[in-house]
Amino acid sequence: MSEEKSLNFLEEIIEKDLHEGKYVSIVTRFPPEPNGYLHMGHAASICLNFGLSKKYGGYTNLRFDDTNPTTEETEYVESIKNDVRWLGFEWKNELYASDYFEKLYLFAIKLIRLGYAYVDDSNSETIAREKGTPTQPGVNSKYRDRSVEENLHLFEEMKAGRYKDGERVLRAKIDMAHMNMLMRDPVIYRIKHARHHRTGDDWCIYPMYDFAHGQSDSIEHITHSICTLEFVPHRELYDWFIEKLNIFPSHQYEFARRNISYTVMSKRKLLQLVNEKYVDGWDDPRMPTISGLKRRGYTPDSIREFCDRAGIAKRENVTELSLLEFCVREDLNKIALRRMVVFDPLKIVLTNYNEENELASVEDNPEDANGSFRDVPFSKELFIEQEDFMENPPKKFFRLFPGGMVRLKGAYIIKCDEVVKDDSGKIIQLNCSYIPESKSGNDTSAIKLKGTLHWVSVQHAITAEVRLYDRLFKVEDPSSEEGDFKNYINENSLQILPFVYAEPSLKNAMMDERYQFLRKGYFTLDKNSSEEKLIFNRTVTLKDTWAKEVKKG
Repeated sequence: MSEEKSLNFLEEIIEKDLHEGKYVSIVTRFPPEPNGYLHMGHAASICLNFGLSKKYGGYTNLRFDDTNPTTEETEYVESIKNDVRWLGFEWKNELYASDYFEKLYLFAIKLIRLGYAYVDDSNSETIAREKGTPTQPGVNSKYRDRSVEENLHLFEEMKAGRYKDGERVLRAKIDMAHMNMLMRDPVIYRIKHARHHRTGDDWCIYPMYDFAHGQSDSIEHITHSICTLEFVPHRELYDWFIEKLNIFPSHQYEFARRNISYTVMSKRKLLQLVNEKYVDGWDDPRMPTISGLKRRGYTPDSIREFCDRAGIAKRENVTELSLLEFCVREDLNKIALRRMVVFDPLKIVLTNYNEENELASVEDNPEDANGSFRDVPFSKELFIEQEDFMENPPKKFFRLFPGGMVRLKGAYIIKCDEVVKDDSGKIIQLNCSYIPESKSGNDTSAIKLKGTLHWVSVQHAITAEVRLYDRLFKVEDPSSEEGDFKNYINENSLQILPFVYAEPSLKNAMMDERYQFLRKGYFTLDKNSSEEKLIFNRTVTLKDTWAKEVKKG
């Protein structure tokens, strides 16, 4: 009997809350800002929020934190929805912070009436200077003691568009000597004359994140508002707003953001990589974005499994990329269709073979208990890999060499009889003989061999471009290294093979299928592939070759 998996700290909190009757069921939310594409850090949050609500019989809202009109676009909204669905999750309610602009405005009015908010005419430099430092208390603004009536009037004029951007702000009135700098009269509304992607020009004042977030949680009756560790200092302000407004007491909990080795997870740094053309857009297969991983051939199952195995922590840590690669290998091994593709061809001629239109029967996936077979055209002239032949092989070389024999996958045993070279001494062809009674599935030859090679018929081969992707950075944690993080980009993170030879079945390759090119790795069709030019992206190698390279280096 397998040992039951221990609870993470959030599950312990939820089970305690449910046991004590604090909530009947739980409600979580995933609240992205629609100003870019989701990455693996977001995937961890998605899996966590949706996973918890599913486990404990609640539900999750998808809420777009769209309070900054200058950086947000509908394109990002749609990409986020597609990514969440692709990961296998469905939200109960699709919501937007902008849905609550009127309610949030009324909350601000309430704070003013209660004496907990005031309009400040100071510019941003003055406000920052007067906040003090972590070791020095701040200084009260000269506008802090305005009357409730004057604050209401000025705030109404801000809403009506009477002032320019930055001319006035609304601040919470808390304590300018508070130990937590965020509690020193934070700005809760600013003027921004910009068209919003949903509300158009209806508003020219917008709530700050700290004001919109907790109140939006409260409006939706979110029971467990789960954030990353950088929001720990914000929790006190989150609770203060809810308490003063006397609204549903949502509560914030924090976990460590997901950092992965050999990449960066900062949206700002990812944007640099895109803008400075180090990568081919947000969905470049080397990017840690969900769209990039999707294009590279990662599966939703493998990403969810990775998030589950990596677990939830209270401290910042870096998770090994090799764990993510392990998860995708494990999944692809079960589902990928096996295909034969030759990257670096060496021609062999079967001198005693004269059959026509013969087909070799090759298994699609040996891991599938109900596995199917496909017919692959076989002929007198074949391509094998250059590396599968050695003229002077070492001991225990089980591939082809002069006088040696190997089995061709799904076909016959062959023997190398002659090595043909050009004038420069380069090997250009192998003349071989085949054993007629040795065909796979009907072998009566009694010959036992350890070597089996993949191959492609010269006459029937189709060509394709193959893109071999590897880790984007050469160092484990590029963000912690000295100097510009881009100095540590792996110059070998993409190798393009413009012409490889593939068995003809790949002419019908589909975007949603995954393939194992025998002995080469796992591959998927790229979005820019066409009937005229097939393009395949390598998802991952068959084994973890990086560890060997690092050790060798």
